[in-house]
Amino acid sequence: MPSDPATQAVAKDLLDTLAASPGVALAAPQIGYAVRVIVVDVSRKKGEKGHGLIVMVNPVILSLEGRKILREGCLSVPDYTGNVLRHEQAVVEGLALDGRVVTLTTSGFEALAFQHEVDHLNGLLFLDRIQSLSTDLFRRKTSG
Repeated sequence: MPSDPATQAVAKDLLDTLAASPGVALAAPQIGYAVRVIVVDVSRKKGEKGHGLIVMVNPVILSLEGRKILREGCLSVPDYTGNVLRHEQAVVEGLALDGRVVTLTTSGFEALAFQHEVDHLNGLLFLDRIQSLSTDLFRRKTSG
């Protein structure tokens, strides 16, 4: 349950880890927890708004609309980005930490972030969604 101390501790660790990272979202499996909890805050990226900081337990994507290929990266695979087919709109439902059912209609970058994090909960990385490693995977440029 969302309000139990173990779930609250996972949520706090996710929030602390996200705050210390350059990312906009994180899933519990990325930091070693085998539970279905995500945090998403696309407002951390300049020019993005979305719904602000969201912590969601047991998120489920109810519907997807539109399709778009876009460049995607991941904190779990920091050296690469790839072209991934995602949907432009997603309706996501899950539980807030107080146990309330939350249903969000997301679009653009926020819809991508929710799809990406739910993939983590389902054991997928963005690399699993790349059509061709030779044409759709790119090494990130590093400064220095």
